[in-house]
Amino acid sequence: MHAHHPSRRPATDLEPQLGRALPVVLPALLLCDFGHLAHEVQRLETGGAAGLHLDIMDGRFVPQLTYGRVVVEAVRRATRLLLEVHLMVEDPDRVIGEYAGAGADILTVHVEALRDPGATLQRIADHGVRGHLAVSPGTPVERLAPWLEACDGVLVMSVEPGLGGQAFEPLALDKLRWLAARRSSPQQLRLGVDGGVSLATIGPAAAAGAELIVAGSAVVQAADYGAAILDLERRAHAALSGASR
Repeated sequence: MHAHHPSRRPATDLEPQLGRALPVVLPALLLCDFGHLAHEVQRLETGGAAGLHLDIMDGRFVPQLTYGRVVVEAVRRATRLLLEVHLMVEDPDRVIGEYAGAGADILTVHVEALRDPGATLQRIADHGVRGHLAVSPGTPVERLAPWLEACDGVLVMSVEPGLGGQAFEPLALDKLRWLAARRSSPQQLRLGVDGGVSLATIGPAAAAGAELIVAGSAVVQAADYGAAILDLERRAHAALSGASR
């Protein structure tokens, strides 16, 4: 079994596509007004979002059931922003082609749901999409070690997947630091964090290495999406410049 496949690496680095230096906030659409989806996407784009995070939940891998491919296609029609599609589903291999075809730029799959992470990451790469691994709070980050060269990024869950509104789990910071210390370069392995992100938690997350920072209620429950994104990203960059001094 090969831990990494020389044939994969569809990925160029993300910063040109995101249009600015990392870290960036990726607003999660889960709490948006789905009755006016295109309008919500436009509000986020106009507000300066560098990309969007779409949570796909199947009611089996996680208790909650959310939207599927049709919504991803609708979001892709509404924007040219980077889309990270987070597959919180059993047997994600079955739907990789579906979501790659729907317009995902990043497909994020849970290591807990995979029989052969290397084969899954190769399948994602074969569709010309970036493959990221997600790791849930209860899973030791060391479990990702064999696949760090094979994936384009890691999403550290700072809450249990599948339920919104949970508090940020500080153990995520240790996982981010562990990952940051083991990548050959930031371009080779982009680190993300998802869950409980707020003005209070985004600084420590950024300082620990998070670059693609998923924010749900902190953005879409604010009156002004643009101001919320700007405040969060300023806090993240400030923490980074503080950490480097």
